[in-house]
Amino acid sequence: MSKNLEFTGERFTPECVREIWYEHVHRYAFARDLVAGLNVLDAACGEGYGSALLSTKAAHVTGVDISAQAIEHASARYPSDSLTFRVSDCLTLPFEAGEFDCIVSFETLEHLEDHDGLMAEFQRVLKPGGFLLISSPDKAIYTDKQKNDNEFHLRELYRDEFEELLLRYFPCYHLLGQKLLFQSAIWALDGASTVSFQQEHEGQVASFSEPHHHPVYLLAVCALDDTSLPRVESALSLFDDSVESVYEHYYQEIRKHIAAGELLLARDKELAELKNELALRQPGTSWWRRWFGKS
Repeated sequence: MSKNLEFTGERFTPECVREIWYEHVHRYAFARDLVAGLNVLDAACGEGYGSALLSTKAAHVTGVDISAQAIEHASARYPSDSLTFRVSDCLTLPFEAGEFDCIVSFETLEHLEDHDGLMAEFQRVLKPGGFLLISSPDKAIYTDKQKNDNEFHLRELYRDEFEELLLRYFPCYHLLGQKLLFQSAIWALDGASTVSFQQEHEGQVASFSEPHHHPVYLLAVCALDDTSLPRVESALSLFDDSVESVYEHYYQEIRKHIAAGELLLARDKELAELKNELALRQPGTSWWRRWFGKS
């Protein structure tokens, strides 16, 4: 069996790089602290990388996916006493009512038509006092504005539709947004934690307490009542990798464009010299023009 699951566009795999890797792994890194010590269901776990990350802090994680190939791969790649993988449709989960402290379901909703069936099933298998972490792209940004056409998305939601769905099953929730940003960062080295954002527009700079952009993905922490909602400690969660792959790729592209520009200039100069030399060889060109290199 291959170590790596083939990337088809339907399921993320950790062999993907840069932007898509940041987006997917960040969601699980954000969730990891919230599920510490809990019995967790990772619904539509795919390749299993997220379940494995959650299991480093959770008491136990059960990853389920409708793909038998994905589950076979996940079981082989991420063996752990705190991890179990099972083949299952998220609309008919093979678990007793109230079995899990928490459900994590990232980028699942848009792959299904029956959103109410999914949320009802999540509500059923959650313990009293349990909570759900769920994410989905905002159709207004992901599809309408960015012009993405994902053939695997069966039903995307606008933000108001997403919130209406949450309220029908989990009347208490924190709504967060996620977007890959390219910014200059200045941060305190003395322990201060105030978050501030500055944005330039037409020569004017304004300050905000949060990023002043429309998020591409909506992420909600949901529960039946306020006391069951876990505390989200930070107003902002930043994520990258130690080699700064997105930033490094940006600089590689800049260097390639600079090198290409220099090559074009050199070739333009060479072409001009060849044209001049050709003109000097034309019949009737004066000897003195040929001597001084003037056509």
